[in-house]
Amino acid sequence: MGATTLIGLALAALVAGCGSEPEQLSPACSTEPDEVTAALAEAPGLVALADGTLLSECVSRATDDADLQMVGFALTPAADGLAERPDERSALRLGFLVGAVRRGASASNGVSFELVRRMESRVRYDDPALLEAAERGARAGEDHG
Repeated sequence: MGATTLIGLALAALVAGCGSEPEQLSPACSTEPDEVTAALAEAPGLVALADGTLLSECVSRATDDADLQMVGFALTPAADGLAERPDERSALRLGFLVGAVRRGASASNGVSFELVRRMESRVRYDDPALLEAAERGARAGEDHG
């Protein structure tokens, strides 16, 4: 192969990489809130939906309002249910969910920051032990959620 051919192939590969489409939202991201809560049972370990999608991937792949609304319909009721249970395990799971949403939003186009605010507003414990559990969960969610 000549130098011109090699340069042409290199440019074609570069252009193909730059024009790649963002990953599509997994159907598991629009799951029932109970399935999100069930996945969170593994927190602070590996939390993934039925198809292996991480919660943060759901948020980062929600690139428009419709996608984000579907994700919110799954995550928000799960957060509400966990917030209603005043025990450390639920607080840890809620914190993990908050951290995972933060992680996903940090890789998004900005459309998901309202979802982050909504998730964070669910953490409203007076008990220091519950707050600590939620913070521990949030750190894990931000790390690998």
